[in-house]
Amino acid sequence: MLQVIGIPDACDNLAPIPMECDAAFLPIKGELPRELNGTLYRNGANPQFASPNAHWFFGDGMLHAFKLDNGRASYRNRWVRTPKWLAEHDAGRPLYGEFNLKLPDAPRSAPEDGNVANTNIVYHAGKLLALEEAHLPMEIEPGTLATRGYHDYGGALKGPFTAHPKIDPVTGEMLFFGYNAAGPLKRTMSFGAIDASGHVTRLEYFKAPYAAMVHDFIVTENYVLFPILPLTGSMWRAMRRKPPYAWDPDKGSYIGVMKRSGTTRDIRWFRGDACFVFHVMNAWEDGTRIVADVMQSEVAPLFPHPDGRPTESDKGRARLCRWSFDLASNTNGFSRRYLDDISGEFPRIDERRAGLPNSHGWYACASPETPMLGMLTGLVHVDGDGSRRARYLLPAGDTIGEPVFVPRTPDAAEADGWLLTVIWRGCENRSDLAVFNAADITAGPIALVQLGHRVPDGFHGNWVAG
Repeated sequence: MLQVIGIPDACDNLAPIPMECDAAFLPIKGELPRELNGTLYRNGANPQFASPNAHWFFGDGMLHAFKLDNGRASYRNRWVRTPKWLAEHDAGRPLYGEFNLKLPDAPRSAPEDGNVANTNIVYHAGKLLALEEAHLPMEIEPGTLATRGYHDYGGALKGPFTAHPKIDPVTGEMLFFGYNAAGPLKRTMSFGAIDASGHVTRLEYFKAPYAAMVHDFIVTENYVLFPILPLTGSMWRAMRRKPPYAWDPDKGSYIGVMKRSGTTRDIRWFRGDACFVFHVMNAWEDGTRIVADVMQSEVAPLFPHPDGRPTESDKGRARLCRWSFDLASNTNGFSRRYLDDISGEFPRIDERRAGLPNSHGWYACASPETPMLGMLTGLVHVDGDGSRRARYLLPAGDTIGEPVFVPRTPDAAEADGWLLTVIWRGCENRSDLAVFNAADITAGPIALVQLGHRVPDGFHGNWVAG
């Protein structure tokens, strides 16, 4: 039903690791900045029990924490103890299959809840939250990484919660959405907000033009945008053993634009040709226009056509693309253009500029100079126009994860700080935490925190100071 990521071999870093561990004093190559004090938390899929038919997206969440303190570094990793993880751990075998639905031979006592909490980890209003897009946030104890359980904000939050909430750098408000809000493979979506003190202040519902997998969304100072792109969900297909989610380009693209001061009843839908975006770099307002920089591909990677045929892998590569919405236009008013031809993913900015014009951005990129095109093997630094300022490529055989920006001080200038990212050393089969000067990535890492084991390719993470 799904395109399956093959069993990992020596050329990739997708296979899970089987252990949880702690390392109090890690060796460091170079010198860690002593001002860099806090923890980089990172999340990713790490199945407790491997399955030959498992899709990478649906493995159990494993958290990796790199704590940096006055020039020293330590590490800890833990699985998120979701109901699914606990049930399989007690049984000593897999109980869930595709889309983390219960297997036919799973005992009745196993919960229906297939949450894996494997996509992101964010800190807001004093809570550390492990996220995936089909369930409520899972609260994590900072430092120990112990799982505290679901966090529903005193019962005010119900239904799915995105893995990509947006935190307003001015107000501290966290905005979120959820797809499949009325049930699996349905087009009802939710939108809500949580204030800086951790109280849910709004929760609304609306119907998208069609049911779709919506991984990320767009927020500016005064607007929220919902990209509905044709990675469609279909209960009709699912009931006939066809792909529940599939690339269906005839549906076209819809982007809903809503004023933050308005309601979901005010959404204005812009139309466009079929494309796909997993991740948004940033967006801002420019007079009557909204501008958004996204990582766009021609087709949705890793998912098939509705009839099960695989999509073309080359068309699934993402490139930095600028979307523009003319709110004053009486016609559609939506345009887009690619800003670079290099493949990449996991775009990040200085989060103090989230929803505001930014002059710097970074993302992990592929190297056209190596035969492993498609693997993320370097970093790109761009300016506010999306023009490439610098690029850094790893030695052949190594791969890189999402870069996370950390400011030198809370009031430092934009981009005055460091980029933190995890690098897999393919020849040594282990990983480093790399620290770059964010304004000079071409110089290479200024410090490498060296692990004795590898950290599998993962998804997203964030820095928590202190």
